[in-house]
Amino acid sequence: MCSPEESALLRQEEVFSATLARINSLVLQPLLLTGPEPSDFQGRECLRLLQQLHRSSQQLWEVTEQSLHSLRERLRHPDSVGLESLLLLRSADHVLQVHMEYIESYTSCVVVQAFQKAARRSEYWRGQRKTLRQLLASVGSEGSVGMALGQVLCQPLAHHLQQCVLLLLSLVDTIGEHHPAQELVVHAATLFGNLQSFMKQALDEAVATQALWHSLGSRLRDPFFPSPSSVGMGCHQTLAPLHYCLPWCVLPCSEESARSPERIGLEDQCRELGEQDVLCTPAHRLLEDSKDMPVTVAPLRAERVLLFDDALVLLQGHNVRTFDLKLVWVDPGQDGYTFHLITPEEDFSFCTKDPQSQAVWQRKVTQAVCQALRGKKDFLVLGAGLEPPELPSCRCGAYTFCGEGRLCQATYEGEWCRGRPHGRGTLKWPDGRNHVGDFYQGLEHGFGIHLVPQASEDKFDCYKCHWQEGSMNGYGICEGERFIGMWQADQRHGPGVVVTQAGVCYQGIFQVDKIVGSGILLSEDDSLYEGTFTRDLTLMGKGKITFPNGFTLEGSFGSGIERGLQMQGMLDTAAFPPEPNSTCKRQLGLGAFPVESRWQGVYSPFRDFVRAGCPGDLQEALLGFHVQSSRELRKSQEYLCCERTHPEDGASSIEDILEELLQHQEPRALQQYLGKALSNSLHPLGKLLRTLMLTFQATYSGVGANKHLQGMAQEEVKQHAQELWASYRGLLQVALQQKGQVLEDEDVETRDLQVHGLVLPLMLPSFHPELFTLYLLLHEKEDSLYSQGITNLSLFPDIKLLEFLEVQKHLWPLKDLTLTTNQRYSLVRDKCFLSATECLQKIITTMDPREKLEVLEKTYGEIEATVSRVLGREYKLPMDDLLPLLIYVAARAQIQHLGAEIHLIRDMMDPIHTGGLYDFLLTALESCYEHIQKEDMRLHHLPGCWEPGGLVAQALPYRQQN
Repeated sequence: MCSPEESALLRQEEVFSATLARINSLVLQPLLLTGPEPSDFQGRECLRLLQQLHRSSQQLWEVTEQSLHSLRERLRHPDSVGLESLLLLRSADHVLQVHMEYIESYTSCVVVQAFQKAARRSEYWRGQRKTLRQLLASVGSEGSVGMALGQVLCQPLAHHLQQCVLLLLSLVDTIGEHHPAQELVVHAATLFGNLQSFMKQALDEAVATQALWHSLGSRLRDPFFPSPSSVGMGCHQTLAPLHYCLPWCVLPCSEESARSPERIGLEDQCRELGEQDVLCTPAHRLLEDSKDMPVTVAPLRAERVLLFDDALVLLQGHNVRTFDLKLVWVDPGQDGYTFHLITPEEDFSFCTKDPQSQAVWQRKVTQAVCQALRGKKDFLVLGAGLEPPELPSCRCGAYTFCGEGRLCQATYEGEWCRGRPHGRGTLKWPDGRNHVGDFYQGLEHGFGIHLVPQASEDKFDCYKCHWQEGSMNGYGICEGERFIGMWQADQRHGPGVVVTQAGVCYQGIFQVDKIVGSGILLSEDDSLYEGTFTRDLTLMGKGKITFPNGFTLEGSFGSGIERGLQMQGMLDTAAFPPEPNSTCKRQLGLGAFPVESRWQGVYSPFRDFVRAGCPGDLQEALLGFHVQSSRELRKSQEYLCCERTHPEDGASSIEDILEELLQHQEPRALQQYLGKALSNSLHPLGKLLRTLMLTFQATYSGVGANKHLQGMAQEEVKQHAQELWASYRGLLQVALQQKGQVLEDEDVETRDLQVHGLVLPLMLPSFHPELFTLYLLLHEKEDSLYSQGITNLSLFPDIKLLEFLEVQKHLWPLKDLTLTTNQRYSLVRDKCFLSATECLQKIITTMDPREKLEVLEKTYGEIEATVSRVLGREYKLPMDDLLPLLIYVAARAQIQHLGAEIHLIRDMMDPIHTGGLYDFLLTALESCYEHIQKEDMRLHHLPGCWEPGGLVAQALPYRQQN
């Protein structure tokens, strides 16, 4: 059986649907079609809003028809169609959203007086009072037609909502608490009750906002126009701030202001928009006015305080100050009369005459801030709850500073905490200066990149280093040229290495940003100078030059005007030429600053975090944003500052992290856990790795990609791996201490095994691109010879190459050679030891040194397996047989930059493999590499090799055919 309330709901929906249909046909459609097309901006904006209202009304009618259909089905088949099938119950949230969209469209029209302007635009509405009276009996003969239009478009909905709430509440009582649909009915009744409150408050705010423009227009005589550069920025005094808080408001222009130079460019806009009309943004709403509820602002002076839904405005004469609510923090007062506001540049208090007014202002400001952060209105924000919501202390936002000081006119975009830049952010000045990095309580603190434009050229000086309380301090680098070394109070101070864009490197001691004493200078052709020189690299004073051919020049150096370099000393040409490899592989920085002393500014915060027992509040500072609210903040705001990759959903609490550590101590579980932790930038270990990766990229990319820095980079990567393992053990120690347990001591050998066998393979991909580039540069000459040797050997078919490499014939895998018609063994190519060749080629598919060694071991196994198959028995290859076969396989694999690969494997290899099988196989591959480099000379000196009928000549026809 259906209840009487359901029948009453059906009748109510039928009446409302019919009313909406008549409103659409008799009011909204004529509003859009009557009258000429508006030519002014105000008219076009009003027309756009009326079109939006028409679309919202159509959607409201459609959902009402759907609700009617569900009610009719319920009444026709009460036994088979349950109460829960009603659209008002099963889709209450959707129905609610459609109603809210109509209300917001309607109130936007109210704010800009769209109905009154539309009625004045057309003669049609002057004789339509009778039509309007058919829709709404309360429409009288007096009053404007525009006001009557507003009533017709609002009052039927208000009456409909009132009746729906009453019927739904009555239905709750009728069905009883044990009915299966009782929860749905209660939910729908609550939503429609909230919707009533929402509509009333939205109408009140719209009317108050519309009335405000008139009161301001009679008081302020200067025109205000929206400025794209001011939207979303900070607090500006005088006229500019009203661009933000009243972005589409135009006020009358006085003769005095019209004659001012600042206003000349605005005359055309004044003429288009109409100097005597007021046009405001439809979405803007006034929430509270100090004229209605007095409040005093201290220490600032304000005659009037206006709280909007996205800005706080203080008026004092013609002076206007605005504050973006996204960057306003609210602190409750203690005396019941006062509460405090924190903004990026100013802190002030709101004082009221009684506790009731204080509670209202504080609640409304808090709710408005919450609404601005969420980017949408909801019932909670609109005052359904008496308790103000808890606001996050850390947020994301943009602000332009206007006060005096070093941040004057600078724009900060990033993470904030209680009015101060805090976390990751970007700071930009109008003169081109730019800082990207970490901030702490308003100051640059932690790793950061600072760009300073050069006055004479279209270039930038780039500083990448650690900052402490707003100044460069500790280990860092500088570009235009690349400085790598120590900083103190924004100046180079201590040992440092400089790499120029021309490839020249020098190393020395700096004091107060100037090089002092003797140093080392390396030119691009590997000439070495040891002595004193000026900053522009002019040799000056005593020194010694060692040329690549071994000659030395020692004495006193100087320079004269237009006379070039002058020198008094001795040239020694008797020395033996040095080994070419040792000449081009000179390394800088290894002794200047020990690897343990570098980037302590990155490690220190993590160590402090561990020493303090990993408290939750320090985790917030360590990660750079508020952990608990980060997910909600990042989803609700339109941008994410300074992030170059998509962030993870959120960070776990430190308690969860420590608990997970204890559950993953077994080797296999630990490897999986560390891999996951290091790849997550919201995990403390992942955050540390991400910062170390940024410092490494900043140091060794671009100008820093210099072969003389390879040694520094290689030992830095190993040090990072050691520090990451120490950081993991620090977290583990805290986790065990909280359980009343003690972490066992670790000897050096065990530590090295974990660092090289566990941590290094997991973190190496983060550093591999820059690190491998340095290996490429360092071994460029050898790789060039190797590449030429590979090219020459590739001319040979398989049998000729095996013969040339002096592989014993009984080891030749002739069984693997399948001949076609008229084909000879001597012309078959790329068939012998094919499985071993394909296996060796996989060495470049991984960045893990251990996996590269495993590929080499499998290659050795494939060679032995092929030989054993040829011989028909198991055969262990001695070194004399292995080397030529491995050369053959390496020649056929044609791996690019094999020298760089071999040296990277050797440097990053786990020490446990020293003297073992992997060491033996790597040594064998090194020998192959060296042999292939020498094959070019060997081929040229081989009797008859290049003559007609020789080995190479025989191979050329095959190469031309293929």
